[in-house]
Amino acid sequence: MENKVIITVVGKDTVGIIARICTYLAENGVNVLDITQTIVQGFFNMMMIVDIEKATKNFGDIQKDLESLGNEIGVQVKAQKQAIFDEMHRI
Repeated sequence: MENKVIITVVGKDTVGIIARICTYLAENGVNVLDITQTIVQGFFNMMMIVDIEKATKNFGDIQKDLESLGNEIGVQVKAQKQAIFDEMHRI
């Protein structure tokens, strides 16, 4: 079973975006494997690869929670299983 998830965060830059996302992940047993972020002309863009093997919630709940958290802090957050990208690459 594939446990890697790609999380993207995009929106206007504000203080605490990374902290809020990472706090949620840590509190729910999600391990951050890799992270990159940039700010371009005031817009925040972050991509994370995380491992949900030991997560305390299922993938669907994590997806919904992150979307809601993004709405709270004014950014768009998407979580997608890495397998989706692997399939796209094979086509």
